Amino acid sequence: MCGREPWESRRCGPTLAAMAAQDLAGRRALVTGGASGIGRAVAARLAEAGAAVVVADRDAAAAGRVAAEVGGTAVAVDLTDLAAVDALDLDVDVLVNNAGFQHVAPLHEFPPDVFATILRLMVETPFRLVRGALPHMYARGWGRVVNVSSVHGHRASPYKSAYVTAKHALEGLSKVVALEGAAHGVTSNCVAPAYVRTPLVEGQIADQARSHGISEDEVVEQVMLAPAALKRLIEPAEVADAVAWLCSPAAASVTGTSLRMDGGWTAH
Repeated sequence: MCGREPWESRRCGPTLAAMAAQDLAGRRALVTGGASGIGRAVAARLAEAGAAVVVADRDAAAAGRVAAEVGGTAVAVDLTDLAAVDALDLDVDVLVNNAGFQHVAPLHEFPPDVFATILRLMVETPFRLVRGALPHMYARGWGRVVNVSSVHGHRASPYKSAYVTAKHALEGLSKVVALEGAAHGVTSNCVAPAYVRTPLVEGQIADQARSHGISEDEVVEQVMLAPAALKRLIEPAEVADAVAWLCSPAAASVTGTSLRMDGGWTAH
């Protein structure tokens, strides 16, 4: 295995970023939820591409560790606190809306306050971040907004009313940003993976086991991977590569899209 983390395991030898030009040199990138999982992998990948990365997360210690690893800076912030969100320095060229969490429960038992918090974190906070970042992007005539969505932005699953609602809304917001930003050199896209090997998914496995009344192994085999053609969890580094590609010159004409990394789930 090359690298210390699972998401680094396939990075043996020169990385794509090392073999290519530093596409994001001179650019400043903000990654929310950057202290672990997909966010951590995205922070590392954008740093490899030359960006100065700001790692935003409510876990100050973990954000600091990731920032030190990638040569970036850390911002400790509760992204459900909208006043704190509005106070962030949003003079960034790349914005990656990644932060989120999951709650699994039947609709008739779903706590309304949790539903509201999920929508605040995964819809209203991205709106406010985009709103704050666009003036800087417009002034520079260049910007990249990448929203980490989900297959649940395209398909529904039982017991996930808030998450499915939020991801569908994020997909819509991303398209509006694409339409408004096009004249200013700003693109906006979603990356929509199925289940990724992250702490969030590990928590979901336990929650789903309780909701469905089956074992955790059965959740992975019978629930999570059942709709997909490729029977494996996605690695965070795969999502990070997709995010970096959407920020690269190769994707300059790609906007308003959702890149589905769902292992064939939505091919049905």
